[in-house]
Amino acid sequence: MALVLHHLNQSRSQRVLFLLEELGVPYEIRFYKRDPRTGLAPKSLREVHPLGKSPVLTDGDTVVAETGLIIDYLIDHYGDGRLRPPADTPERLDYAYYLHYAEGSLMPLLLIGLVVGMAARKAPWPLRPVGHLFDRGVHKAFLDRQLALHLGVLDRALANRAWFAGNELTGADAIMSFPLQAARKRYGLERYPALRDWLARFEARPAWARATEKGGALTFDF
Repeated sequence: MALVLHHLNQSRSQRVLFLLEELGVPYEIRFYKRDPRTGLAPKSLREVHPLGKSPVLTDGDTVVAETGLIIDYLIDHYGDGRLRPPADTPERLDYAYYLHYAEGSLMPLLLIGLVVGMAARKAPWPLRPVGHLFDRGVHKAFLDRQLALHLGVLDRALANRAWFAGNELTGADAIMSFPLQAARKRYGLERYPALRDWLARFEARPAWARATEKGGALTFDF
């Protein structure tokens, strides 16, 4: 079996697993576990890619890292015309936009919140009140407004379409799944009905059920 997904639990590789299931291609999963104390990936992932991050895909001797590139690689080599809009269409431009936006604009906001919150929770107990005050200050001064801006724009983008790049599921939906699932878990999506409906459609797909069964449920408890 040529395709191997190097899969870290509770990570962004879950959406690559979903895409592999949507494509219906044969693949193997190699599992890696986060350090329970630090939440970081094990050093063994560096044997696959020098950064030691997940997801990483190997296809024979080819090593592909970064989720957006992995998605394009899989669709290029195994998509057979599926899961990406035709070239030179508005939908294709939307597809490319979200492929970059998910990791370039939305995910950094969520990571700031995760890191600041984790630092506050794991600080020595005499410093935890200060840590929690800092966490709340970062959210009040910056993160809450930025996340509301981004989520509002995304909600309006889905008001009249089923999927991010048109009326058919594409790789853009795969890459957007993790940050929006994380946003739902950490901040709630009560004010964003189109995003809630999109997540319901996404998670109702049989490929998502299979990905969850094989890769583990995403709880964002790290």
